[in-house]
Amino acid sequence: MVVGAGTTTQELARRLARVPGLTVVTNSLLVAQALAHANRVEVVMTGGTLRGSNYALVGSGAEQSLQGLRVSRAFLSGTGLTAERGLSTSNMLSASVDRALVQAAAEVVVLADHTKLGSDTMFQTVPTDLITRLVTDEPPAHEERAAGELQALADQGVQISLVGPHQPPAEAPRPRPRAAADPAAGYAARRPCPASAAPSTERRPGWTAAARKCGAGAPRGTADGGARKDGGPAAEVSRRVVPGLPGPVSPGGCRAG
Repeated sequence: MVVGAGTTTQELARRLARVPGLTVVTNSLLVAQALAHANRVEVVMTGGTLRGSNYALVGSGAEQSLQGLRVSRAFLSGTGLTAERGLSTSNMLSASVDRALVQAAAEVVVLADHTKLGSDTMFQTVPTDLITRLVTDEPPAHEERAAGELQALADQGVQISLVGPHQPPAEAPRPRPRAAADPAAGYAARRPCPASAAPSTERRPGWTAAARKCGAGAPRGTADGGARKDGGPAAEVSRRVVPGLPGPVSPGGCRAG
């Protein structure tokens, strides 16, 4: 096959890189670059003079290198496409090479998005009767001119292939960041007894056996869960003075201070 110059044909070349056993003749450096690492695709460059605006080889050298060549299919793009004149471009040298590419192919496939439909530029490259197939996207509902041109091309025997918009690969869902741990959460439950306040083993009047451990089994503010051993109402147990001790006792049987 032969592939002409342009960014649209460059995108085609990226997909051709996955097809084994192809021989691609091109005058486009962009197309050749897209196929450079395709080990199973053979790339043949034409000669010619480099046109820097679209990285294409043009001129008599490119046209002469295509003489006597015969391929099954040509893929071309351009600046405008109408049912009346076919494919056209704004550069004379590019148009001459594109015409040589068409002469070498049994079928011509034009690649053009809907924005080029109905546009007519200076130099004709492919007459409508030589276009085998047009690959384009479906014009939006408000683009009446493009839709009308598409229908006119179909009426003249051009096969139309509509493609949808390119969909990028779906991104894998990112893991949700963990919430920062609250350093104060559960501190009261993990707080050890201070070394100076060893658990008391002495039985003291008015305290339950659960109070022998520092803070064990007794909610904050009381030593035995809110009830005194003698059944009386909960009192200021946390500040209760126990006979024989120099100061008040904290809620687990530990000395305060």
